[in-house]
Amino acid sequence: MKQPRAWQRMLSGRRLDLLDPTPVDIEIEDIAHGLAFVARWNGQTRGDYAYSVAEHCLLVEEIYGRLVPQAPVKWRLAALLHDAPEYVIGDMISPVKAAVGPSYGQLDDRLATAIHIRFGLPAKVPATVKQKIKRADKVSAWLEATQIAGFEITEANRFFGKPKPEVTEGLTIRLRPPVEVRAAYTARHAELLAQL
Repeated sequence: MKQPRAWQRMLSGRRLDLLDPTPVDIEIEDIAHGLAFVARWNGQTRGDYAYSVAEHCLLVEEIYGRLVPQAPVKWRLAALLHDAPEYVIGDMISPVKAAVGPSYGQLDDRLATAIHIRFGLPAKVPATVKQKIKRADKVSAWLEATQIAGFEITEANRFFGKPKPEVTEGLTIRLRPPVEVRAAYTARHAELLAQL
């Protein structure tokens, strides 16, 4: 019996094997393009454009910098790339991930490992760093929930935790066309790489 195809052709021309991804098949332009077109919240947000995973990653990296101002640049890069596997597997809301089970997490982990190695990060981000990135991710989710996803503040506090005002001060969700978000994501990636 013929095995089903488990690779995807990227716009860069790379052929990414989803079951056995290698760092040489990872390109930041493919990641930025894919993430700029993947909608968070299953697209259930206010505005004229979907709120993309790329925009979310930019926000998480900024929040991480506020939470850990002395963080090495490599961990800021890890924060920017924290959802990078979603450029090929999409963004699943937490209830769907729970329904799919552990296979989603395994696929995500394989892709994340290849992405990290490609950009000079350790294959696995240390647990302490990962926890801080997750905290920034929850602050971002709180902002998204209250600003564009229709959550009341009390409801967002219950699901994501109430963030400290100094962490969220001045942060406003920006909805931009995918082409602008793609360019911003690629530019931020280049800035961080140049500082490594």
